[in-house]
Amino acid sequence: MLTKKTAVGIGIGALVIGLGSFFLVQSLLSNVNLVNDTVGAGKSDVFQFEAQQHFHEALNVTGSSFHVLLKTPSHGLQVDKDFQKRVSFDWVSLSDGEHFINITNTGNSTLHVTAKLEAVQNDMIFAQHIIVISSGILIIGFSAAFSIRKPRGF
Repeated sequence: MLTKKTAVGIGIGALVIGLGSFFLVQSLLSNVNLVNDTVGAGKSDVFQFEAQQHFHEALNVTGSSFHVLLKTPSHGLQVDKDFQKRVSFDWVSLSDGEHFINITNTGNSTLHVTAKLEAVQNDMIFAQHIIVISSGILIIGFSAAFSIRKPRGF
């Protein structure tokens, strides 16, 4: 029979494992970042991310005047130009590598930047979720040990 502390510990451990697993699966499946930013006069907005070949990217900028510096890997899209009013970019990555986007507001009004950027997730995020899941397993293990033999003082 389970003691009260064991049941609570198993419940907490199961909750930690469940949440860790949910966020692990979510981070593995979702690699699309939706951007909806505003950039003040004289300010810049920078996006730097890793993307794989055949990832689809889209960028829209609206404002009075602005400068766009966009660099993609290999012989992909390369832009270093001033624009006015509105510009849209839609491209597919030609090879794996780093994408760099710098949008500088050169006008006197705010810019509106919207984008749909597919990026490779950071490996550290995966490790963090595995650590959370392992912690849940440890909590369940310690809690189960309390029902087998109660340590002195508990």
